Amino acid sequence: MEQLTEQEIRAAFVNCTKGEARRLSVPRDLADRPWADLDFLGWRDPQAPDRAYLVAELAGRPAGLVLRSSAPAFGQTRRSMCSICLTSHTGGVSLMVAPRAGKAGKQGNSVGAYICGDLCCSLYVRGRKDAGVGARLHETITVEEKIRRTVGNLAAFIAKVTG
Repeated sequence: MEQLTEQEIRAAFVNCTKGEARRLSVPRDLADRPWADLDFLGWRDPQAPDRAYLVAELAGRPAGLVLRSSAPAFGQTRRSMCSICLTSHTGGVSLMVAPRAGKAGKQGNSVGAYICGDLCCSLYVRGRKDAGVGARLHETITVEEKIRRTVGNLAAFIAKVTG
């Protein structure tokens, strides 16, 4: 993914108003992010832990989503799998819900997916971050194929939100 500026990130959001995009919390460490290893930029709002954001490049343009996440159950020990990168976590996957874009979103319609709670799917797929023992199932496909699958799963989720 190409490095994005704060202005580009704010302009990318498709499921909130321009005013909401101006007020949302953008990470201050954009220059320190591992952009070459990211398929999308994802972060949690430090002031509101139930809010998350992601920005991905689709068709050559950034597209951003505002997400709400469920709070993990206290003491949760059940393994869950991220629907984007297919990494399993014990207590590390959250249901992320995005209001649909446009009129449907104004009517309260939303789309949800189980996603890594820290939004580090790109790093898990590349082996740059470890989710623990048994987090990645043994697969015979290459890392590049896993990356393509992750990008495809993310694109499908964004299409559900914008479609």
